[in-house]
Amino acid sequence: MSAPRRALTVLSATLMSAVLAACGGQAATVNPDGDVTLTFTAYGGAGQEAMINAYQKPYTAAHPNVTFTNTSPPDLAQVKAQVMSKNVSWDVVALAPAAAEQNCGTLFEELDFSGVDKSTLVDGAIGKCYIANWINANPIAYRTSAYPAAAAPKTPADFFDLQKFPGKRGLLTNVQNGILEYALLADGVAPDALYPLDVDRALKKLDTIRSATTFAPNVGALQQAVGANQVDVFVLPDSRLVPLLDAGTDLTICWDTTVTALNGFGVPKGSPKAEAARRFLETLVSTADVEAISAALGTAPVNKAAKPALSANAKKVEVYGPVNTGRTVQQDVGWYAANFDAVTTKLNNWLVG
Repeated sequence: MSAPRRALTVLSATLMSAVLAACGGQAATVNPDGDVTLTFTAYGGAGQEAMINAYQKPYTAAHPNVTFTNTSPPDLAQVKAQVMSKNVSWDVVALAPAAAEQNCGTLFEELDFSGVDKSTLVDGAIGKCYIANWINANPIAYRTSAYPAAAAPKTPADFFDLQKFPGKRGLLTNVQNGILEYALLADGVAPDALYPLDVDRALKKLDTIRSATTFAPNVGALQQAVGANQVDVFVLPDSRLVPLLDAGTDLTICWDTTVTALNGFGVPKGSPKAEAARRFLETLVSTADVEAISAALGTAPVNKAAKPALSANAKKVEVYGPVNTGRTVQQDVGWYAANFDAVTTKLNNWLVG
């Protein structure tokens, strides 16, 4: 190579390094798949907006060839329809880890996260077909104005007691949000004896409040109902309580026994962008991403090294913080992974029955 050509090569490399280093304080990396737009399907509203800011924008800044389009809500039946028709248009889907594990290799891609440092991650953060991004607390809460302080609900049993604590209830129909666990706790099952769940017993207990309950199909719908004063006492994840508190809604959280659950992401089987999606997903458990999303939504971090700077309202729902004077029950991913489809079907049949 001639001296002028060598000089030009060195200069080009130097200029490229300078440009890459200027992107977001770190070198932007080129995805070997070329330009990619990932369709990201989550729960909408403030929660998804927080994911855009915490996950997507930093990732695109570091990987300029990867962009995102957003849709909501996630739906397992929709994933199945796309996979069965071999027309998969979603690339990243928010889901219950158990749903991914039970349908691993059939509806969801097996994902290689062997390169992820798992030493600081909570148990269950990574499965064959999912990676977790946060732990949701699903506490019982009520609109403060709905009950006098001396006669307000405090426990799962109170939630199911329409005589002492009248008012409209609100529950999510997604089993990930504790609908079955709270029914069993209210019926006298000890927190450490919940699993295996007695689903029939839980549904029988839910029968006692059916007429007074709004059964919301997704978190956005129930959040809206709370904000519009359409329900009085409800079970809603911390990631939706914080936006309500930020909007000025006066809520009281009941810290008695609180059900928590891992939230995760998977890739529908047959996505043509599965590898690009996997590379994106493995960044969600990084300390920076976990701190950003926990700070925004008050969710508990899946990375134990994360030290999120919580707002005053996020601290009000910090399930593993000093505000929680009760106890927690984390959903058993293994049990749900073996039973997710059957349990969901039984619950859905009860809802329409």
